[in-house]
Amino acid sequence: MPTAISSAHRKVAIAGVALSDCGKVDDATPYALHAQAARRALADSGLDKGLIDGFASAGLGILAPVEVAEYLGIKPTWVDSTSVGGSTWEVMAAHAADAIAQGHANAVLLVYGSTARADIKARRRTSNLSFGARGPLQFEVPYGHTLISKYAMAARRHMHEYGTTLEQLAEVAVQARANAAHNPDAMFRDPITVDDVLAGPMIADPFTKLHCCIRSDGGAAVLLVAEEYVADSAKAPVWVLGAGEHVSHTTMSEWEDFTVSPAAVSGKLAFERAGVTPADIDIAEIYDAFTYMTLVTLEDLGFCAKGEGGAFVEKGRLTLTGDLPTNTDGGGLSAQHPGMRGLFLLVEAVRQLRGEAGDGQVRKAGGRLPELAVASGTGGWFCSAGTVILGR
Repeated sequence: MPTAISSAHRKVAIAGVALSDCGKVDDATPYALHAQAARRALADSGLDKGLIDGFASAGLGILAPVEVAEYLGIKPTWVDSTSVGGSTWEVMAAHAADAIAQGHANAVLLVYGSTARADIKARRRTSNLSFGARGPLQFEVPYGHTLISKYAMAARRHMHEYGTTLEQLAEVAVQARANAAHNPDAMFRDPITVDDVLAGPMIADPFTKLHCCIRSDGGAAVLLVAEEYVADSAKAPVWVLGAGEHVSHTTMSEWEDFTVSPAAVSGKLAFERAGVTPADIDIAEIYDAFTYMTLVTLEDLGFCAKGEGGAFVEKGRLTLTGDLPTNTDGGGLSAQHPGMRGLFLLVEAVRQLRGEAGDGQVRKAGGRLPELAVASGTGGWFCSAGTVILGR
């Protein structure tokens, strides 16, 4: 195994990305999806498995990174099992980039896999009645505060404060589906309209069914490496330019403002560290378990002013040919959402910057490829955020 180099100045690149089989995968375990995504990402990078000396994983097993690393045949000297919900993977990417820059690791593999859809279908998963029975959540759980209802309350507050409309929230779902139409691997590709979204069955006011993410199976993997290994990579590097992370609350009564997500802090840090501004960004990959998440995160990252997200998402701005192509693969609303989607944001951002998105490829004026992307994950019920700026 290569010896880590002590340096605070090494640049960090993403050398390999991949997805496992996604959507409806009834014949695989979560471990198998981890392994499939990892093998594909390593093949994508063209690098040798022996280079990997760092590993990050969460959400599977009692000793998450240890069990999965053993399954993959990896014995890392740097590990991370940070678990902060959907933003986990952006936070892990930030930690990995710091470790590589400091010489504590040379190549860090981030990997995730879940059979969230198949588990429900096969009724293999049972309810955990102790969830929230202890700690701060015990004061909310008896009143029926489900995860979706927390997001719904936040959306209603934004509507009350700023006049955001149901039609504007629906636009997020419509445009995500328009992008998914160009992604052959998306679970849902047929076009939808604002009226379709509004007419759907109510799940948690104001969210109807199409305001909510799909449930899928699937896995993803991302390989980050130090700059000296880029020359041996099979693909052009995508550089990690800056990252930020922030945690906000777990109890809703401790959330100071339902209209401000923790991305307001993680995004500011990421942009400052990358030395770029939201105006420089070509594409955005935003965690979208619900339509409101996309809208408020775009505000908090600085793409528009607070309260202007509703108007910002209108007129096709988030589509592949819009002013700010967002969730270019169709996002969690249409492409795939296997429990924690943060790693999928990084995979799609890298593919777009490389020009590998096929019919879903974003092109700038003159047919140019995008230069800069932001991937911003959200965990829990706006409990955490991780933001990463990537560039060619």
